[in-house]
Amino acid sequence: MKFVDEVRIRVEAGDGGDGCVAFRREKYVPRGGPSGGDGGDGGDVVLRVDPGLSTLLDLSYPQALRAGRGEHGRGKEQSGARGADLVLRVPPGTLVYDQETDAELADLRAGGDEVIVAHGGRGGRGNQHFATSTRRAPRRADPGGPAERRTLRLELRVLADAGLLGFPNVGKSTLIRAVSAARPRVADYPFTTLVPHLGVVRVDEEMSFVLADVPGLLPGAHEGHGLGTRFLRHLSRTAVLVHLLDVSGLTGRDPMDDYDVICHELGAASPELAAKPQILVAGKLDLAETRERLPAVRERFAARGIELTAVSGATGEGTRELVRRIAAAVLDERRRARALADAAVAP
Repeated sequence: MKFVDEVRIRVEAGDGGDGCVAFRREKYVPRGGPSGGDGGDGGDVVLRVDPGLSTLLDLSYPQALRAGRGEHGRGKEQSGARGADLVLRVPPGTLVYDQETDAELADLRAGGDEVIVAHGGRGGRGNQHFATSTRRAPRRADPGGPAERRTLRLELRVLADAGLLGFPNVGKSTLIRAVSAARPRVADYPFTTLVPHLGVVRVDEEMSFVLADVPGLLPGAHEGHGLGTRFLRHLSRTAVLVHLLDVSGLTGRDPMDDYDVICHELGAASPELAAKPQILVAGKLDLAETRERLPAVRERFAARGIELTAVSGATGEGTRELVRRIAAAVLDERRRARALADAAVAP
């Protein structure tokens, strides 16, 4: 399935139905009086979270997204039916923006969350409402009210506790395959991962977390280089960043420089992203070159007060210790988030 994480759509709610001008005309009922019914309200446009979806693909095709119009009122005080709502399904983690004002309208995260993004027009009143003691045969009725019409921008940001990041081809996909049931493509060339992959990592019977593997980053990613900001935003909801480095030397790059470049890209994209706690990991421990260079690289990072964990996604060496470390960091961030939420609602 094609992965689509941003779309622009034009939505139109339903106009309200017109009120009716009618008079009661029955045998043996002279001067029956006004009997025009009300028009029905127009339908709303609703966005609703469907946990079974993982992409905005269904909304990426040009189409008329209109709710039903309210029926017009009829005689004998019959009101028109309300127009049918248009319910659009979106995946968890969808942000909704007004395209014209750039205002955030909703953050839809959990299954069943929904928001009305365009309200239907109000139905017009029939002439039965305008009768008075001096005006017993009014020929006035209200027209149906206009509906809301707006252009929306929908952005999908994956919901994960921890995010894997690093240069292309450092072993992120291999690592997530080793610790979860996720099965992203693995190959010996850059950008084998083109879309985010989510994997549930089971720590023990009571603890698990969601790990996201996003496509590799390059210098200038915040300006759109490589896959750029398209996937940087998927890290914004994570509590912890797992920064994977290749210390084997086979790439010709220096791991310290790689670390500084990625941190710069995070800060340029978002200060909040750069402030997230990071766990630094040296991958490809199964390679002889990695084992040879690892002690010296560890010393360089230790001089900056940074602990470096070494793992092999191919053989699984060190992955259990890494999983426990990520889980502890995720739990700390969850507790901190709950404490901030409690403090916000405290009197």
